[in-house]
Amino acid sequence: MAKRVFFSFHYQDVIDFRANVVRNHWLTKPDRSDAGFFDASIWESAKKTSDLAVKRLINDGLNNTSNTCVLVGTQTYARRWVRYEIMKSFEKGNHLFGVHINQIKDKSGTTKNLGNNPFEYLGVRFKADGSCDSLWEWKGGKWVEYEDLQNCKLQWTARANLHGEFSTLDKFYSCYCWIKNDGYNRFPDWVK
Repeated sequence: MAKRVFFSFHYQDVIDFRANVVRNHWLTKPDRSDAGFFDASIWESAKKTSDLAVKRLINDGLNNTSNTCVLVGTQTYARRWVRYEIMKSFEKGNHLFGVHINQIKDKSGTTKNLGNNPFEYLGVRFKADGSCDSLWEWKGGKWVEYEDLQNCKLQWTARANLHGEFSTLDKFYSCYCWIKNDGYNRFPDWVK
């Protein structure tokens, strides 16, 4: 059965066409369920309004999803609302994974070097009981407490070796390359 996937991406990667290749690859499959997902992402229109409106839009977009796929382009890791989508998905307990898209040819036929893994720039400190103590982001060359999501309430508890510890999110979630890891055929394997 196909899962509902929330796609998180930098809007520039839509303009360059790379994000669309992944989000719309199901169109070339015989049956939508062959792709393994239904797209539950949102567009950037509300990002021109208030921060609260953007958060509500993202939160609503994440409802009834079990997976969040971060489409990793050049600047994705540094985008404020991508970070919020990741952190909110983390809190919610969605399965997160990244897909590098810079090796996909853009509308001009060019590719780029892989972008930075956004999971390496976000972290969590766990309490002694394994619940969330605080969320963190790498910003301005140092770790600072994440301000866009206060009072994190994880829907799950960290494994025992992480109780009382800090960890970056890349310790929990994988990043794949759409081209090198055959995303067209393997995407359903990445969705859980």
